[in-house]
Amino acid sequence: MRDLRTSNRARVLRRLYFDGQFSRHELAGATGLSQASVSNVVGELVDDQVVVEAGLVGSDGGRPRVLLRVNPDHACVVGVDVGETHVLVEVFDLTLRRLAMSTFQMESIANRGEAVVERVLAGLSQCIEDSGVDPSRLLGVGVGVPGLVERGSELLVHAQTVGWNGVPLERMLRAGTDLPLFIDNGANTLGQAEMWFGAGRGARNAVIALVGSGVGASVIADGVPYRGASGGAGEWGHTTLALDGRPCRCGANGCLEAYIGAKGVLARHRELAGLPGVVTDEEIALRDLLAEDSPAAREVLNETARYAGAGIGNLINLFNPERVILGGWAGLLLGSQLLPAIREVAAKHALHHPYQQAKIKLCELGTESVAMGAATLPVTEFLNAGGVRNPALMRPTA
Repeated sequence: MRDLRTSNRARVLRRLYFDGQFSRHELAGATGLSQASVSNVVGELVDDQVVVEAGLVGSDGGRPRVLLRVNPDHACVVGVDVGETHVLVEVFDLTLRRLAMSTFQMESIANRGEAVVERVLAGLSQCIEDSGVDPSRLLGVGVGVPGLVERGSELLVHAQTVGWNGVPLERMLRAGTDLPLFIDNGANTLGQAEMWFGAGRGARNAVIALVGSGVGASVIADGVPYRGASGGAGEWGHTTLALDGRPCRCGANGCLEAYIGAKGVLARHRELAGLPGVVTDEEIALRDLLAEDSPAAREVLNETARYAGAGIGNLINLFNPERVILGGWAGLLLGSQLLPAIREVAAKHALHHPYQQAKIKLCELGTESVAMGAATLPVTEFLNAGGVRNPALMRPTA
């Protein structure tokens, strides 16, 4: 009986969360539940202050109907983006409206798990203070990280390109917070944010590509993230596009990341232009490259579009998605200028029929969507539990 009630609560709550305001009558049609079941479920959700009334709507000749919506103030969540050169911590209300944020720039997170944990915990403390949120209202902390997240007897993060080999991130964070922790690959959290609120909304099969310093992807198959045998699926950046090609940070040669990741693109430009030194700010350098009108810049950007297009063509051939969505800070910068060329190249490398069914788009949620996506992880658990933090504590059936 408890499982049935949880399922019914979850169906109603998810419909309100993702599709907006409904009356009780409309919820019955939208969820397939009986009017009596909807009335009982809504009564519980209103009593628990998970759902609130949002006004009246007229009906044909009858009494006005009360509209219902999710209560954004019922709870809060934290989303963390552990990028290669920064840590971003944000606090959101239940409907993912940002309440506070804290950013820590780092030259690199390579081999610096302890420093990352310090910044996550400092950002958590700062954001709670700035937002004025009561910590007891927090559902949990979602964290998006680079690399593979292994879920065994202990959660471990393997990020080969930044020297993280089996980092026990959950245990390290647990030393500084008692809040529930949800950790996933950053491309997966970006993907969930876009599927919920952005360019992937309404699709069941999509690939969301994250292009920053490195390159990753989230594969959504029939509405569910595909993770592979040990959580390592989606390492699109380490698919080989050029045998014996440019060296990649992972130790192999010819990886896609070496050609379209920000580090690889900027290194190639400096090589062609004969520029000395190293890049100190990748985002500024990439913006400058996109604005530059020189033979070296044109050659690098043309090469980048060609490799990105070929890589996306491969994704279309492998997964037959409805949408391929390009995001990440570098992906959005490059895509703003190169997307037409990327589409043209993808059309040449993808099979005609799957390509015609796929839309290649830019992410809609901006550069902070990894953190927002991380915040969806505790929200997902809350919705699946029917708006109860611990389903075992549900009120007994009368």
